[in-house]
Amino acid sequence: EEVVQKQLETYNKRDIDGFMSVIDENITMHDFSTGEITLEGYDACKKVYADLFAASPKLHSKILTRTVFDNKVIDHEYITGRKGSETPIELVLIYEVNNEKINKISVLRKHE
Repeated sequence: EEVVQKQLETYNKRDIDGFMSVIDENITMHDFSTGEITLEGYDACKKVYADLFAASPKLHSKILTRTVFDNKVIDHEYITGRKGSETPIELVLIYEVNNEKINKISVLRKHE
């Protein structure tokens, strides 16, 4: 839980170095609905989030609920300011943590 909390705090500060300090070299991100890998590897992750932070000066994620189960942290997040958008988005993210690093993130998007 501490690893995911640090990731959240650095995300909200748009601190790419702090954010990446808890990301595993072999990180994968998955679409929960399809199982498809949507992001793979440390460098790809750093680029995506560096670009997001640069384009989102008011970026903020609020945790609506958090469940910790074994090495998984499940967060229901309410995100505002993404890429300058006024429209908030809700996601459920399942983080898998091994050796103090996030090595897998599964993303559930709310279908409108």
